[in-house]
Amino acid sequence: MAASTLSAGSAVGGKRRRRRPVMSEINVTPFVDVMLVLLIVFMVSAPLLTVGVPIDLPQSQAKALPQDNEPLTISVNVDGKIYLQNQPIEIDDLVTKLKAIIDARHGNPDETIYVRGDRKIDYGTMMRVMGRISGAGYHKVALVTNVEQDQQ
Repeated sequence: MAASTLSAGSAVGGKRRRRRPVMSEINVTPFVDVMLVLLIVFMVSAPLLTVGVPIDLPQSQAKALPQDNEPLTISVNVDGKIYLQNQPIEIDDLVTKLKAIIDARHGNPDETIYVRGDRKIDYGTMMRVMGRISGAGYHKVALVTNVEQDQQ
């Protein structure tokens, strides 16, 4: 009988707690928080990523030219204002600025210069700009257009 009391006593004295089963559910709240923050960051920064002067380019079927480094770009907007890269410039200062760029780039006038012109500007304005480019010593001029969409 003493043996039976011992075994009964050890069962009562050695109470074990029951562990809760492991939860297999994923807490998605931190994931959603991170995604919302990223969404807001990209929504705010996306408009800042637009490069250059806003111009309504004409369309063409020509293929894009390969480029190795940052291209030298002259833009003419719908108001006839001229931009060298993203900086506004007067047409009279264009030749001296382009010659200075040739000198800074070790006298390489064979570099291609890209000209972007709004489709609504007059032909004379574009020819004055291209004449100044030629007068500065650049001989390779590429006109930038958008790829023409099939209009059926």
